Amino acid sequence: MTTMPLSDTQAIILAAACARDDRLVFPVTASIKGGAVGNVCKSLLRRALIEEVAATDYNTVWRHDDELGPVTLRATDHAFQVLGIADGPDAEDIEPTTSAAAQGRRATPTKQDIMIGLLSRPEGASIAEIAERSGWLGHSIRGLMSGTLRKKLGLTISSAKDDTRGRVYKIEEAPSPVDA
Repeated sequence: MTTMPLSDTQAIILAAACARDDRLVFPVTASIKGGAVGNVCKSLLRRALIEEVAATDYNTVWRHDDELGPVTLRATDHAFQVLGIADGPDAEDIEPTTSAAAQGRRATPTKQDIMIGLLSRPEGASIAEIAERSGWLGHSIRGLMSGTLRKKLGLTISSAKDDTRGRVYKIEEAPSPVDA
């Protein structure tokens, strides 16, 4: 698994895009103020974690190009690998364009990155599964979900009781403005 450090906001935007069937970044589900969305997206573009594609829905337009027309952003195959999402594209087919070491940054994902990757999977994750991968205790995991993911980043996290896995948590995709 290729690892790359991501900020909280980068991880949230990328995880939400990877959770969608069309892998589109927009609409952004995190509550970000000002021009921060543009800065985060530019950073993800430079790191080849998202790519520009022709937009078919005007609610998802990133910018307008003279040749392509409306353009939106979509998570790349490499994004799945960085987030540790197992059901993403095959790892052998992905060639990262910039390594974290070459950028002078830490090459291991943070525990929060691991947690967001696990919660973004279609099957979600239990506290025990997150604890096994991150090394955190249950109360720390629940605190991060409540404080950082729900309150600070504005994510919707659902939970359901599973007979074999216990309580399973999952980051839910926010409905698009058209659906509301």
